[in-house]
Amino acid sequence: MEQEFALPGGNVGGAVRVGDTVRRATGPWTPAVHGLLDHLAAAGLTGVPRVHGFDDSGREILDFLPGTSYGPEVPDDVLADAMHWLAQYHRVVASYRPVGEVVWRTSHGELAAGQIICMHDYGYYNWIGTEDGFSGVIDWDMAGPGVPLDDIAFTAWNTAPLAIPMDPAYQAGRLRLMAEAYGGDVFTPLQILEGAPLRAQRSARVIRAGQLAGDPGMLNLATVGEPERTEHRLKDLQRRVPEIAAHL
Repeated sequence: MEQEFALPGGNVGGAVRVGDTVRRATGPWTPAVHGLLDHLAAAGLTGVPRVHGFDDSGREILDFLPGTSYGPEVPDDVLADAMHWLAQYHRVVASYRPVGEVVWRTSHGELAAGQIICMHDYGYYNWIGTEDGFSGVIDWDMAGPGVPLDDIAFTAWNTAPLAIPMDPAYQAGRLRLMAEAYGGDVFTPLQILEGAPLRAQRSARVIRAGQLAGDPGMLNLATVGEPERTEHRLKDLQRRVPEIAAHL
């Protein structure tokens, strides 16, 4: 048998590398996520792991995406490339309309009008890069129904980064970069800014609900102080929104 190597990162759940594959524990949401990834593969979207079934231990088998994940200080060019990719993902996934009662990690049911399947965890820590720059996205377990702004606002929360007090002029500049790279006139920087607190509220609700339901991954987040940390940062961002908006 090939040797397993624990992969770094991942507060929600661990993963190991076996050869050119990744093995991860599954959950009730796994069939829905695999359906999504299969659709993206069939559409030719690059930068997502392909599904290869399950191993003898019942773990899912996915492609290992070569490269390394990013740290908190994501350069502007990487952020721009990530927003270009996100816009492409949203265009591709818009045609994916799974039928019937689909079980996602944070919701059940059919897509509502105007909804798509969002990645819902589109932060720098799930981005993979090589020497050529941004190259892919891992850890799709949180995917589920939403609207495009949900993913963009989540990126702004984690990677502008609005969750942390910084120079408001710098954060406003990052929001302008994000808006332009995503599509120019699709969402304004102010819309992204105003969407970030709402998206952070959703994150806190999802984490707390998952912990109450006994979701092991959400329970792991308690070890890093979630969702209380997000709630504390959310209150601080709500206070800072006008300062940032003044620079937009």
